[in-house]
Amino acid sequence: MAQALYRKWRSQTFDEVVGQAHITQTLTNALRDGRVAHAYLFSGPRGTGKTSTARILAKALNCSAAEAERPCNECATCVAINEGRMIDLIEIDAASNNSVDDVRELREKVGFRPSEGRYKVYIIDEVHMLSIAAFNALLKTLEEPPPHTRFILATTEPHKIPATIHSRCQRFDFRRIPVPEIVTHLQTIAQAEGFEAEPDALTAIGRASQGCMRDAISLLDQMLSYGAQIVTLAQVQQVTGAVASQSVMAMVQALADRDVTAGLRLIQELVVDGASLVEFSHQWVEYLRGVMLLQMTGDAGLLSDLPGEVITHMQAQGKAVDPGVILYAIKRISDAMAEIKASNQPQLLLELAFIESAQGTVQPVVAVSAGTSATAPAAPVVKPPPARPQTGGVSSTGTGPIPVETSPTQKPDPAQDESDGPAPVIDEAAVTRLQQRWTEFLNAVRAKSGIKTQAALRSVRDMAVANQTVVFAFGNNTFARDMILEPTLRAEVSGLVSEFLGQSIKLECQMGDHAQLSGLTAGQSSGSTASGPDPLVEYAVSDLGAQVSTPAKAKK
Repeated sequence: MAQALYRKWRSQTFDEVVGQAHITQTLTNALRDGRVAHAYLFSGPRGTGKTSTARILAKALNCSAAEAERPCNECATCVAINEGRMIDLIEIDAASNNSVDDVRELREKVGFRPSEGRYKVYIIDEVHMLSIAAFNALLKTLEEPPPHTRFILATTEPHKIPATIHSRCQRFDFRRIPVPEIVTHLQTIAQAEGFEAEPDALTAIGRASQGCMRDAISLLDQMLSYGAQIVTLAQVQQVTGAVASQSVMAMVQALADRDVTAGLRLIQELVVDGASLVEFSHQWVEYLRGVMLLQMTGDAGLLSDLPGEVITHMQAQGKAVDPGVILYAIKRISDAMAEIKASNQPQLLLELAFIESAQGTVQPVVAVSAGTSATAPAAPVVKPPPARPQTGGVSSTGTGPIPVETSPTQKPDPAQDESDGPAPVIDEAAVTRLQQRWTEFLNAVRAKSGIKTQAALRSVRDMAVANQTVVFAFGNNTFARDMILEPTLRAEVSGLVSEFLGQSIKLECQMGDHAQLSGLTAGQSSGSTASGPDPLVEYAVSDLGAQVSTPAKAKK
């Protein structure tokens, strides 16, 4: 059976460790000068070389070669460690040996002298999984170990390790490996293994591994099993679920053109093709980040790991898109990414994120060089209620009565005639408070009605107030308006608006970028017209000979 590439190409010397020169140089100097600590803590992301470096250090401590800082990999001790049969190298998985009894057993054996080498080395992997009692049991041994014992603790979550353990170790933080260094190492492997790989394919593998060398080598091994001696970019995209850069560029172009139809069609095509929407969202955000960096700094050197043609497209699209749109899209899509992973409707969440990004109203953003910072999307603008028409009154200038236009076909509202006075008008100051607390209001909506309702309300472009009625204008987003008009959601949103304003209101929704107040009265839907004769009444009068009588107006 063939050996996995990541095991075959595991680093055997400090010089072979990729991307961690700040650690390997320190350890090499410590070995040369005889200043090796009794305990080390290796922390960092998975697949960055923590365990490999620990094994190299164990070899260097026990190697019989003249140069102690460079293990020879030829003596009996080095060969035994490479083959995993060195008795004095004890590797413990703390995830499955995390009890206090396991640590007590370790303490009982730690005093015995090494059988083969000069030092007995304990490598405890995922040490953060130990229980508090186990940490306490290890504390004394870690503080004053026998002179022939060395401890190397490895973890991906150093913040979970007690400070008392931290203080007794020398800590080394392993970093994510840059993409160019991963690509160079993959090219070395490809040449040694006798197969070819496109540079773009190796770059895609490096970016997909997110700084993890082990993941990159495993993915390269998977590509070889895919059945080709030439690894291509298309194959990598198919295996990883990534999409072609042209699709990402087209999505950004749809965002620049505010072409909702084109963007939604592209998302649908990705779903039909079986692309991973999580991976696509990640690529989309990475691309938008590149556009943002070019807009703000103009320095293409910040994107040195990208192909030149991609940077050229970013520069062109950056000139066509307002920086505020890019910033808002990055934030909105990043928020959606976390929810897409756990949702059973990832397509809907991505579509909502795109619609809001494309139709969002943002304030202008100036480049960093101009000395100003980016601003977030503005809350809907609130219009004050219109002045009430006066009949037979005197104008403010005292020149005479104000003419009032009346429609000859429109009958006065009986409810208005019977009213003892003008209907109460919502306090404009209260509505201004709603505008200022718009983000808090959206969070309250999300807590009560869910993220979909919150996403729909993000499309509100304008807000106005009439008699006991708040009007939301949704631009050209009919989907969001119709969603809020659903009776249950409308009642919930109305209740929250009433709560924020401190008085009962009715909620109306309309299209357009500006909320229209003309003809709007309490309880009347915005944009509605006077109702015509009831068809049932017409039938009763014409066919059955019925007569319509108007009730007498109640006396006051």
